[in-house]
Amino acid sequence: MPFVHVELVEGRSEAQLKAMMSEITDAVEKNAGAPRDAIKVIVNEMPKNRYMDGGTLKSEA
Repeated sequence: MPFVHVELVEGRSEAQLKAMMSEITDAVEKNAGAPRDAIKVIVNEMPKNRYMDGGTLKSEA
């Protein structure tokens, strides 16, 4: 049973997240040969004020 964990900074719509998760499921099914109903995709969204890149918070960028 494949588990795919995706970490993202918040800011995408529900439609974008659903499309991304569906395409990830398609890719795992195709390339790993896993049955579709066994593939789990988990998305963790981080608030922009909880992610720093190069010393700058994403909320300040």
